[in-house]
This record gives sequence, structure tokens and C-alpha cells, in this order.
Amino acid sequence: MVMGSSEELETLRKKIDEVDNKILELLNDRARFAIDISRLKKKNSYDIYDPVREREIEKNIKSRNGGPLSNKSVVAVFREIISSCRTIQRPISVSYLGPSGSYSHQAAFNEFSSSAHLIPCDSFEEVFEEVERERGSSFGIVPVENSMEGSVGSVLDMLSRTELRVSSEYFERISHCLLSKTGNIKDIKVVASHPQALGQCRKWLSKNLKNVEFRETASTARGAQLASRNKKVAAIAGEFAASLYKLKFLEKQIEDNVQNTTRFWIMSKMSHSQTGDDKTSILFSLKDEPGALQKSLFLPFAEAKVNLTRIESRPSKERAWEYIFFVDFIGHEGDKKIQKLLSRVKKRCTNLKVLGSYPRGESEQ
Repeated sequence: MVMGSSEELETLRKKIDEVDNKILELLNDRARFAIDISRLKKKNSYDIYDPVREREIEKNIKSRNGGPLSNKSVVAVFREIISSCRTIQRPISVSYLGPSGSYSHQAAFNEFSSSAHLIPCDSFEEVFEEVERERGSSFGIVPVENSMEGSVGSVLDMLSRTELRVSSEYFERISHCLLSKTGNIKDIKVVASHPQALGQCRKWLSKNLKNVEFRETASTARGAQLASRNKKVAAIAGEFAASLYKLKFLEKQIEDNVQNTTRFWIMSKMSHSQTGDDKTSILFSLKDEPGALQKSLFLPFAEAKVNLTRIESRPSKERAWEYIFFVDFIGHEGDKKIQKLLSRVKKRCTNLKVLGSYPRGESEQ
């Protein structure tokens, strides 16, 4: 026998039981410390969700992980532990663009884990309103840009009107799967999904599925809902949607580009202290004059030696031919160097708004 005798197997199982008992004891020790911390946070008006501290924990875990479990697996376990300890301190509610099973739902689950109360919303505007008006959510998670499709314009438009701040960023790998009720590809007459998902899987679909109808839906999750009700319909959606709607996999990773990743922002009323590895996001409008962008942005940032990581413009929708610029850069608004830089930039702007400073997320999950 590969494992040796049944006595050897029983001995190993007893050792696992001993380890499990130690883990259980340590988990409850951690929970008791979390309760003590919650009292201090409440006394000092600190928020329960602290992405700065959580990123520090994850970084330490990865640096000390000797395997055989991967860093991804270990971090997933600790996120559940942290989420459970947060719930002991105070339950957290997070709004996201629904319905259940959307990639926003998946990102919210992966960032806040199962102990958080996740609330689906019908629009990005509703996500922001849930948090702004404190209807039950302390946080909202919204996609801000995709590596394949670019920025999410409707979210950028909301940022110019909201008083919420960016608390942290989270990168979610978007992997499309072909899902159905029976798991038999011969049953499929219709493939339903969001237009972007259909487009991102065009090569695989044209090669492997012929003479089927492609039906556009409002979201990948809506496609999964349709597939769960009709065995002739297959959906293009994520593994998270498959588990929620009890769908079977016809094929995984059918996207044309495996680097498809979406960057999410967690929005709240919170601000965070510096970590030493931060990013700041701002928006601003400029005076209509020659060289305005060079003088107000590129030159000051170059002279301050601050790295710009993203810049784009959107129509302001208030006055014709007026634009709002969205900029991300490395650094924290609390740093004196950044304060001096923003003060210089502001002098040449008609409007400047700091959307938030937050710990840099990892672009590869």
C-alpha cells in the first residue's frame, strides 16, 4: 500500500486532529484579542475595516509562508479569519452592483469574505447612495477600470459628485467559464452573457460553438440566471456564479486574453494613514489656455519626481467642451512632499478634488 498499514493512516489522522485542535484554540485566542481591539477602536473612533493593517498582515503571511500551501491559498484562509474577527467587533455591510453572482459580487466576497453582509444594487448610483446615506452599507465596491476594456465611465462620473473616498483598491482576475444546467454541450442552443464577456471569448466561441444563438444580457450574472432555468442555455460567467446558481462547467478559461483583470475601488467615508506604499487618486478641471495640462500637471509632477500611474479625461457633462481629468500617482496626501505638489497643481486648476489615498493593491491575485 502507498500509505503503508491502516495503523499508519490512523496515526496521521490523529496528528491532524491534534493540529486542528491547536488551530481552533489559536483562532479563539485571536478572536479574544480582536474583541479587546474593538473596544480600543470604539473608544478612539477608529473604523473596524482597516485595509492598511490587513495588507500588512497579508504581506507578513506571504513572507513567512514556507509551503506546501501557496500564498494565494494561505491569504484566502486568513481573509476568512480576519472577516470573522471583524464580525465579532461589528458586522460589516458592503454594497455592490448586482445581481448575485456578478464579478462585483465575486470581488466583494474575495475582499471582505463570507462574514460580511453583501448587498446587491441595481446601479452604480445606488451603490454610492447606500453608503452616502448610510442606508445599511458602510462600504461600496465598484469597478473603476479593466485591463482589456479600459475605464468604467459611469463610475468615473459618480466620483465627481460623491463625498465618498477611495479606501482601498482590489484587483480581481476575470476568468470566463462556459456554464450550463446539465453540463452537456450537445444541449446548448443559446449562449447568454454580457456583450463584453461575449466579445472577450469570441475566438473560443467561434471555434467550438457553431449554429448557436448569442444572447446579450445586462450582466454575466443575468446570463447565469437564465442558464439555471433552461438546459438549452449556456452562460459565460465566473466560477463564483457557477457555485451560486448550481451550474456545471462545460469549459473553464475560455477568454481570449488570460490577462483580463478588473481594478475595483472600495468606497467609504474613511481616510487612511500612510503605509509607505500608497497611491493617491485625484480629479481636476483646467483653465482653457494653451499648455495648461503641461504646466499644471506634467511639469510639477516631473520636477517633484512623483510617478504618475494613470491619467485620462472625461467630459464634465456640465458645460460643453469642458473636461475632468482623473489622475493616479504614487504617494500619500498626508506626505509633505505630496501636499506641496498638490498645492502647486491646484493653483492652475478651476477645481481639484482628492478622491483618496490608499494602500497599493496587488495587480496579480
